[in-house]
Amino acid sequence: MTSQEWQQPQNKSGKRWIVVLAAIVVVLLAAIALVPVFFNADSFRPKVEAQLTAALGRPVTMSHLGLSLLSGSLVADNVTIADDPAFGGSPFFSARSLHIAVNMRELLLHRQLHIAGFTADSPSIRLIPGKQGAWNYSTLGGASKTSESTTPTDLSVDRFEIKNGSLTVAPLSSKGNPVVYNHVDLVVEHLSLSTPMPFTLTANLPAGGTLKLTGTAGPVAQPDVARTPIQASFSAKNLDPVAANLIEPGSGVAMVADIDGQAASDGKTLTVNGKVKASRLRLAANGKPATQPVNLDLSISEDLGAESGKVRDIAIHTGPLAAHLKGAFQMNDAGVVLNLHLAAPSLPVDALVDLLPSAGVTLPTGSSLHGGTLSANLDITGPADSPRITGPIEIDNTELVGFDLATKIQGLMKPLGSSPGGGTAIKLLRSDIVNTAQLTKFDNLLLDVPNLGTATGGGTVSAANDLNFEVTAKLAAADPASIGASLLSSAAGLTVPITVTGNASNPSIHVHAGALLKQNANSLLNGIKSGDTKSGLSGLLNSLIHK
Repeated sequence: MTSQEWQQPQNKSGKRWIVVLAAIVVVLLAAIALVPVFFNADSFRPKVEAQLTAALGRPVTMSHLGLSLLSGSLVADNVTIADDPAFGGSPFFSARSLHIAVNMRELLLHRQLHIAGFTADSPSIRLIPGKQGAWNYSTLGGASKTSESTTPTDLSVDRFEIKNGSLTVAPLSSKGNPVVYNHVDLVVEHLSLSTPMPFTLTANLPAGGTLKLTGTAGPVAQPDVARTPIQASFSAKNLDPVAANLIEPGSGVAMVADIDGQAASDGKTLTVNGKVKASRLRLAANGKPATQPVNLDLSISEDLGAESGKVRDIAIHTGPLAAHLKGAFQMNDAGVVLNLHLAAPSLPVDALVDLLPSAGVTLPTGSSLHGGTLSANLDITGPADSPRITGPIEIDNTELVGFDLATKIQGLMKPLGSSPGGGTAIKLLRSDIVNTAQLTKFDNLLLDVPNLGTATGGGTVSAANDLNFEVTAKLAAADPASIGASLLSSAAGLTVPITVTGNASNPSIHVHAGALLKQNANSLLNGIKSGDTKSGLSGLLNSLIHK
């Protein structure tokens, strides 16, 4: 037999096998296509609804239950999970389709339903807070109100997954607005009410941020799911806490933050620890966003039942030192009420310069602070959207560069103690402040400027940075080499009433001539009686005051 004659039967045999295999594939495909015709998956819908209702303690409904052999699952259409009646009639959960992974062999051959997992495509979920730390999901997993059962049924599955979900969170107070989190993806392994469950959650935050949360949750607490123990690590990028309803919109505090931390709950207390990199930080409604990021370390705990919490520490880093914010907060229907204390001991002014505008501090145009330290002990109390800030502040040994105070005092024939460098050296600036959304009040003000003397008094700065101060300056003898030294030497001990008005960026500083004469009347009379009208106080006043 030639080689050609031998290969010809082999080729025909190979073609026959191809034909047989193709026929088998066609038969299988036909069988698969015919299974849904002869197998009524929708007949299992009442059983699936009943199992889910018993497990969740909420009525679960679906419009149709189909079979998908390719994905090995049942496909439920228009699935809804009812909400707790105390939170309204809208569904807690709704999805156009829910894939239910099942043991397909047991289902087709023995008509046994063994659920292995769930995958919800683009569901909508709403979360609503209630009183005393309760939420609309708190009663999930409880005994169904539609059945005679008094105990919940544990539904244990290998995997529960949400793809591209939408989560709407109602505000904690009556002042806020609902916040929507999009592209929510959740994977829960070994879902069960009675055992800890590993999970991973990612979501898009409002205003372009992202969130990732990884950890374990469970066993599910009863009768309040919100008390379920949890251990998780979280990472948020480009978080806008105002847009996310984490900070009261009216408080004036704003930032874009990257946060990495841990959250833990034992069912009674939730503790959050983390590190924050805050960009464009603003600390007051009239403040300007900081141009450099600020790093914070935070440790906060919340009593889940009392709706109150403790700020164990928020450390605001400024160079090698940090200001520390500690205290407590309480939540009610109107919002969050604060009772905090800020301790800022001897912080370097140079490290704070960029942060001062964010707190609403405005310096005269073209000026800046250089050197020295700032200390503050402030109480922050009242509603978070309009807190009251009170306490002492102090600045030591700094210089207001670019602003010569002596040359700005109007009502004098010539400058007093002008600095050759064109700035103002400040040995001490101390005051008690009361800050509200409308006004900042300064009491017990003390200013010590070596080239000029000291000033005491007080005044106010409005939210628009308008000034209204009344101070009394006590002139000091100057260094003989300084500008205006002869005048200051003869004026040493003189009290000069001064008013400061205008705007913080362009202050108007005037000697109050009438008050000056009144306050120094006795000395003036003594000078006149002694006949010393040229070199005495009367002559000095003639030199100081404009005619």
